[in-house]
Amino acid sequence: MTPFDAWILGMVEGITEYLPVSSTGHLIITSWLLGLDKTAAQRDAVADFEIIIQGGAILAVVGLYRARIGQMLRGIASKVGVHGLGSADRMSAGCTIARNVVIAFIPAAAIGFLAKDTVKANLFNPASVIGALAVGGVVMLAIAPWQSRKIASERDASLRAATTAAITGSSADFTGAALARMNGMQALFIGLFQCLALWPGTSRSFVTILAGLLVGLGGVAAAEFSFLLGLVTLTAASGYSALKIVKAHHASEFLEQIGGWLPLVCGLLVAWASAALAIDFLVRYLGRHTLALFGWWRLAVAGIVLVVAWQFGLTITP
Repeated sequence: MTPFDAWILGMVEGITEYLPVSSTGHLIITSWLLGLDKTAAQRDAVADFEIIIQGGAILAVVGLYRARIGQMLRGIASKVGVHGLGSADRMSAGCTIARNVVIAFIPAAAIGFLAKDTVKANLFNPASVIGALAVGGVVMLAIAPWQSRKIASERDASLRAATTAAITGSSADFTGAALARMNGMQALFIGLFQCLALWPGTSRSFVTILAGLLVGLGGVAAAEFSFLLGLVTLTAASGYSALKIVKAHHASEFLEQIGGWLPLVCGLLVAWASAALAIDFLVRYLGRHTLALFGWWRLAVAGIVLVVAWQFGLTITP
């Protein structure tokens, strides 16, 4: 792997990690097109590399949502008896949001740990990704009319709330209030939906945002919860991959397969910068639009890959 390969993979990771288009699916296809899957050892190293550079995307969420993360941490501290950290309502909301994130994380952590080897052996290939991209795209287009009506309703409600806030002079955190109103069963529902993303190409962001919409969250709140849940999920996945390499004493072999430290650092930095831009775009976009754009994106990517494979005689089957 060259630094340019790492730059491309980092860009793909950062842009697609939080957009509902599947970072894993795009990375599998990209590494396949770059010819980084020629041997089993290389495939394993590249797969671990792609998980580790998620750390860059994690840092993007930490930076952009530091106020919410701080509220959650202070809420937990307040719950265990630390005082003077903020208003009681804000601390209670922070603790509830943190609880919901933890509940939503548990299903994917348990099922992902048990199924990781089976998934990696059978589904980490272009054919599986193309199928998942296409199915997800069709689902996004199918729900677009329902989501459009939901956005119109949310816009009216937001306008009324903003008018009330302006009259009363308050600076209410509407997104935080929506996340704090979620109960444990709703959080568990989102967590179970996240397990669908174990199939590469499905998109963790898509299924968690969709589940958030289904439990009554608005587009912006569903996206924020997806980001917060992703912070925990991706940290666990990246940390597990890094720890696995270190414990197996394969660090030198891993670095040799990916071309040393430079590609790793390059991938992390590019993933961080591009993820920050993607998150900002998605939050602004989902406040006014449906997921249809990403549905067309997914179908286009699936179609383009099929055409490229046919044109150049590339094998997409495992």
